Amino acid sequence: MESTRRRAQHSANGKGSEAVGKSAQWGRAWEVDWFSLISVVGLLCFAPFIVFYFVMACDQYQCSISQPLLELYQGKATLLSIWARAPSFTWSAAKIYAIWVGFQVFLYMCIPDVAHKFIPGYVGGVQDGARTPAGLINKYEINGLQCWIITHALWFANANYLHWFSPTIIFDNWIPLMWCTNILGYAVSTFAFLKAYLFPTNAEDCKFTGNVFYNYMMGIEFNPRIGTWFDFKLFFNGRPGIVAWTLINLSYMAKQQELYGHVTNSMILVNLLQGIYVLDFFWNEAWYLKTIDICHDHFGWYLGWGDCVWLPYLYTLQGLYLVYHPVQLSDTHAVAVLLLGLIGYYIFRSTNHQKDLFRRTEGACSIWGRKPTYIECSYLSADGHTHRSKLLTSGFWGVARHFNYTGDLMGSLAYCAACGFSHILPYFYIVYMTILLVHRCIRDEHRCSSKYGKDWKRYTDAVPHRLIPGVF
Repeated sequence: MESTRRRAQHSANGKGSEAVGKSAQWGRAWEVDWFSLISVVGLLCFAPFIVFYFVMACDQYQCSISQPLLELYQGKATLLSIWARAPSFTWSAAKIYAIWVGFQVFLYMCIPDVAHKFIPGYVGGVQDGARTPAGLINKYEINGLQCWIITHALWFANANYLHWFSPTIIFDNWIPLMWCTNILGYAVSTFAFLKAYLFPTNAEDCKFTGNVFYNYMMGIEFNPRIGTWFDFKLFFNGRPGIVAWTLINLSYMAKQQELYGHVTNSMILVNLLQGIYVLDFFWNEAWYLKTIDICHDHFGWYLGWGDCVWLPYLYTLQGLYLVYHPVQLSDTHAVAVLLLGLIGYYIFRSTNHQKDLFRRTEGACSIWGRKPTYIECSYLSADGHTHRSKLLTSGFWGVARHFNYTGDLMGSLAYCAACGFSHILPYFYIVYMTILLVHRCIRDEHRCSSKYGKDWKRYTDAVPHRLIPGVF
């Protein structure tokens, strides 16, 4: 594995920094309580059916999420009749998906990034990740933006010149493709689970709870890899799901044009706002190496299946809904949605930029025209060495400890509001993101408390609000 193990620096008197407290418990839990176990088993059992239910509701009930339940209650439909009406697995869809995933693997593994040499300000190529609990710093080939550009250039070339396939190919095979994504999601999750027992990439970064369900869902290995560069977390978090996100929306747009002869302003807004989010992800892929997904989460079903199935199917519900309900917004409504989305993105990006700037300069910078304030803290890695860190308390990070999530939620609400107010289905995303990010706040703060100890208490005293000042 391409990685380095960096040791703690010695102090002026030649001795290492004194250890403070016990080694921090990074990543997911070592022990599982009954509530966590019930939640894990529930998600493993019902999450695939949730995805199927929403997609089926659009396919069979014009995106009504209450009508299927009502018909089941009244005896007008049965689970078997609903299942029988759903398109099944097809080898055509399997071929499409195999080509798609194979192409993304090829771009990820075989084409080193050159975009950073030509695009000012973009950070790509080989980059260091964050320190793992075992003290390792892995190296990554950051080429997501390049993969996204190549993929979409080929998409537009096909749509306008090559005509190898219809631009509506994704929508036309949406449910058969869902079975293919489930196969890959379960396959990669099961492989990662078995790999952790049989040939882990780094045994020191593995966590075994003794509970097979929790281990399978939340993962055992921290950074499973095949060979030197194929990192499961980076690949499945970014590709094939997020690269596909904008292609899925473009396929929805093409289908709306095919069905109705025009594209609505709501569909344009969804494509624009979600496209900004996706491009931001790949532009800042090197920064993403320092986020909770890479720094704390182990790789299991939660990430493997979630990135293959949950993300592409439920994060794109707004575009799917607009194929069945082509909403044309008033100018006032459209402008309000656009402003909400852009302001939310500004907060999200500015907050993350402030932290990144502070981290890169080690505090030697200006935030909101002033020298930043911070809490200095220390922590232990599993190799017994002490490391030092700084927790920013200026700018947006002085307003709330997770103000970037506040901006993210504003953007999420804008995607939903672009669909009007006639149906509940498009608003699943804001409900889900609220639950996800609030839970992530709690998880992140529990880990930081374990990692930093009394220094974390000093930080929370300095910045008392988590998400929304005065509210939460």
